[in-house]
Amino acid sequence: MKTISLALVLTTVAFLRATAQVNLELTTEQEQFLPGEALPVAVKIINRSGQAVHLGSTPDWLTFNVESSEGLVVTKNGEVPVLGEFDLESSQLGIKRADLQPYFVVGKPGRYKIIATLRIKDWSLSVPSPAKYIDVINGVDLWAQDFGVPPVPDATNAAPEVRKYTLVEANYLKSQLRLYARVSDPSGALVFKVAPLGTLVSFSHPEAQVDRQSRLHVLWQAGSKAFSYCVISAGGMVQQREVYDYFATRPRLGVSPNGEIVVTGGTRRAAPAEYPAVKSPAELPAIPVPPKP
Repeated sequence: MKTISLALVLTTVAFLRATAQVNLELTTEQEQFLPGEALPVAVKIINRSGQAVHLGSTPDWLTFNVESSEGLVVTKNGEVPVLGEFDLESSQLGIKRADLQPYFVVGKPGRYKIIATLRIKDWSLSVPSPAKYIDVINGVDLWAQDFGVPPVPDATNAAPEVRKYTLVEANYLKSQLRLYARVSDPSGALVFKVAPLGTLVSFSHPEAQVDRQSRLHVLWQAGSKAFSYCVISAGGMVQQREVYDYFATRPRLGVSPNGEIVVTGGTRRAAPAEYPAVKSPAELPAIPVPPKP
């Protein structure tokens, strides 16, 4: 009996020692999210055990759990895929990133708790992270319009699917407004995608138009003289981003002679990829020295 008790004590001490030497920290880029918005998280794994740790050998080596503030478990659509084996040496820090939104139904406003659990197979050890709390809030709908989804190539003559674009304004930092584009069914109950577009000034009135390809074009004022422009697909993906400056005329959405939606007025800023590459002095060709007379 004493031998069993001593073994249990040693096992408990080893577990506590290993747990204290392998730590987890769960972080998010922001504290508040809209219903249906992407929920990216980063898990920092710190190894202070004095030896290397092999991680990622099993599908459940890193799992997540989300609960509401009332203690109710959030509906789970599947396990979050966190793939890739690696060795974490002692005194090293590893970071794994994942988006929880496709795998947890966090659609109601409220406060939620997220916990990550690390399982070390070689040590038969599970290490939970401290709880990370987030708030899901409702934004203000600024504009909405139903649209038909373009048919799939080679599809039969089925009834067209109808969805709805909605521009949503959210105030996260109480001093910074942010604009989102939400793609949902006509009732708004089923959200397909929430795309962040960027910041906007409080007096901005975003312009929005849907083109012949069912894409959403949005132009809004993001600064005192700066306007942002985005094109969103029917699936909620941002396909194009541009910035226009208000110099001589104000940027506005218009229609070209061939029926395309374009930005008229203002001056478009060149994207970083459009600037010529700057070479270092070592990469420049040598300057020929003229011969002495």
